[in-house]
Amino acid sequence: MKPRELIVCRDVSLGYEGQSVLTHLDLTIRAGDYLCIVGDNGSGKSTLLRGLLGLLAPQQGEIWRAGELRRGAVGYLPQQTRAQRDFPATVSEVVLSGCLNGRGMRFFYSGAQKSRALMNMGKLGILELKDQCYRDLSGGQQQRVLLARALCAASSLLILDEPITGLDPAAAQDLYKILSYLNEKEGMAVVMVTHDLKTALRGARTVLHIGRSSYFCGTAADYLASPQGRRFREEEA
Repeated sequence: MKPRELIVCRDVSLGYEGQSVLTHLDLTIRAGDYLCIVGDNGSGKSTLLRGLLGLLAPQQGEIWRAGELRRGAVGYLPQQTRAQRDFPATVSEVVLSGCLNGRGMRFFYSGAQKSRALMNMGKLGILELKDQCYRDLSGGQQQRVLLARALCAASSLLILDEPITGLDPAAAQDLYKILSYLNEKEGMAVVMVTHDLKTALRGARTVLHIGRSSYFCGTAADYLASPQGRRFREEEA
């Protein structure tokens, strides 16, 4: 029995102002998946994430989402801007903001939401930082804070856009280990856009390569054997 479907793209085309960036894409994301999305700059990776998040309507085709995702229960870790890195809030405030969708019309966060934020900070090893200012943290610490925030929103799916950008190698490996733990031990589905192809192939179960005129979607081993994976093989040789 296959794991339940979270998102299904059927013959989807996405783009802006009548111009298509992606066309005729079929993709299924299931509970517990670990999908890495790779491809050249400008190939449409971030555009696809916007479609998966429901921020961009398809020009053609259909993007179906499971019920809990339609209610906003997706953890999203976008690329950080300089202004966001300098955000003057405490770690606790940033993490708690991941509960905004679940707060409804209430002015204050509930006790359960505050407990969830504390639990996620503890899970990511940043509980002792909860009263520190977010902008004073290192890049790796900031990514842990944003991941804790995303977990406050997520029920079954995390979507990440280039999460290791700006991180030193040690912090990047630390983040990958956390994602693997969340995926393997807690069953969280992970969808990640990355340029770090070597690590993507080591950690992901499925790779989606977006090319200029074609797609590949399959296991990491199948990707290495495909024409789309040829450049990676040549770079590693």
